[in-house]
Formats: sequence, C-alpha cells, structure tokens
Amino acid sequence: MLTFPDFSQKRIVIVGNNGNVTSNLKFYNSNIRLYYGEKFIDQVSCYSVICLFIVGDTTLTTKLIKKAKEYGISIFLLSNNLKNYAEIFSSAEGNYKLRQKQYQTSEQSELVLSRLIVKNKIKNQLLLLQEKNINEFNKKFNSILENIDSVDDRQLLLGIEGNTSSLYFGAIYKDHDWHRRAPQAKEDPLNLLLDVGYTLIFNYIDSVLHLFGFDTYKGFYHKLFFERRSLSCDMMEPLRPIIDRQILKMFNLKQINEKDFYLKDCSYSFKDFESANKYSNHILEAVLKQKEPIYDFVYSFYRHIQEPEKHNFIEFSPL
Repeated sequence: MLTFPDFSQKRIVIVGNNGNVTSNLKFYNSNIRLYYGEKFIDQVSCYSVICLFIVGDTTLTTKLIKKAKEYGISIFLLSNNLKNYAEIFSSAEGNYKLRQKQYQTSEQSELVLSRLIVKNKIKNQLLLLQEKNINEFNKKFNSILENIDSVDDRQLLLGIEGNTSSLYFGAIYKDHDWHRRAPQAKEDPLNLLLDVGYTLIFNYIDSVLHLFGFDTYKGFYHKLFFERRSLSCDMMEPLRPIIDRQILKMFNLKQINEKDFYLKDCSYSFKDFESANKYSNHILEAVLKQKEPIYDFVYSFYRHIQEPEKHNFIEFSPL
C-alpha cells in the first residue's frame, strides 16, 4: 500500500497512436518508452506513474507488462473514443483480511454505507450548484439530506439519488442545451464528455482501490453484478461533480468546439485521436488537482472497513 508521500509523486499518463504508424510501448532502464514504428518519441520513469491509459491500437511488450506490475502501475486500454475495454491491474491481492471484511459486512451496515455515499454525492452536487449561484434547489436538497438517514430500503435510496441527479443536471447545464442524461448513448457532445470524464475518474479510483487491496467487484450501494466493479461505482459517486465542474469550466473557456465531434448512428464520437486527447487532458487536469483528497478518501474508507468502530466514514470533499 502506498503512503501519501509516495502517492503524491505519482501521475496519470495517456499515450496513443498517431493514426498512421504503429505505436509501440517498451520497457527500458526503469522507463516506459513510446515509439512510432521504430522512431523513439518519448519516455517516462516507471517510478512516477500510477496508471497508464493507452488509447487506440498500440503494441505492448511482455516485459513492460511484467515491469508495470512490479512498479505498481495499472494499465487501462481505451478505444479511440476513450471507452475502456480492458485493464491490467497492479493490486495488493494478498490483502485477504480486507476482502473478508468486505464480504462479511452485514446488510444493515451496507445500507448505512449506502446512505453515507449518497449523502456525500448530493452534498457535493449542492456545493457545485451554490458555487455557480444556482440556489433554487437549496431547500429541496437540504430536506433530502436531512431525511436520507431514515431511508431503510436500497431501491428507494436509488430512486432518491436518481431524482436528485435529474434536477441537478437540468440546473447545472441549463445554459448548454441540456436535454437529459443518457449514459452510454452519447446523443450529444455533452453526454459524450460526461461519459469520458466519468470513465476516466472511474478507472482512476479503481486503480487506487486496487493498490489498497480491495476487491472492487464487491460494493455496498451497488450490489454484486456480473463483471461490474461495484465498489468502484460506489466510490466514484461523490467524485462525479469534479467532472461536472471541469466541463462547465471548459464551456466557459470556450475549449469545447463542435468541430471536434461527429455524429454517426445517433451517437457522437471524437473526430480523431487529437480531439480525444485534447479533451481527456483537460479532464485529467481536474482529476489530478483532486489527487490528495481522493487518496485521503480511499485511505479513510480503507480504515473504516478495517475497523468501523474506531474509524468513521470520512466524506470526500473536493478542493
């Protein structure tokens, strides 16, 4: 497990092909090296990387994969549209005591954790609304927060979260031609950017959880489901406003250009890797600014799961 001084030196790296020449990633002298064909392009020290996002078709050497595991680097493989399709994790898989704690958590304790996660998310949504001087939902959101502790049914909690998020999205993006949140549909550029942002922060939190030794398939709010990393789904909920805030900032700075997207079969995509890389870098800029709070959030959660009587659940609070 990394301590924060170690973790604070780590960064996310994104690499991709140039569309014309095959990209190659190789290990050399404690570095990850990028080649276009046989031409050396750039390198980064393995000591400084926590996770590597590889976009598009790129070849990896077996030595690099082996060394990535040794250096604690998780690798995520993304399509040109930044959709995650495979991963190679670095994790503390031997932390069986932590995993026992996860699976031995009672249904009542899981419900308590679920309430805390939803409350944390709604608080951060409300903070962003207030930051943008959108105060029409203050009373309603505060009333919801006051009453969540009395919710004794997970399905009802899911409904409350969904309804609150619907109001939130309609308010936060009302000046940006907002229609609805359509996960995975990508029916407009804004939904595409939200999907990309949430995917990147999901992969990041998933990577950090693995470093502590969690089984990320065993969640509390999101239940076990085939091939769903439910714990990562849980832990990213309070982090979502990081992405929402950054996308608003990108609109305000006029960094979003309709010419960077194209529509095919009722779904928007980036027109090329350069466009995808531009937006992913903008979004990752916001994620990295929250690196310390994210680490603290996961570490406090780790301690809470290990000894819930001694360590309280500490909410994620963005900078």
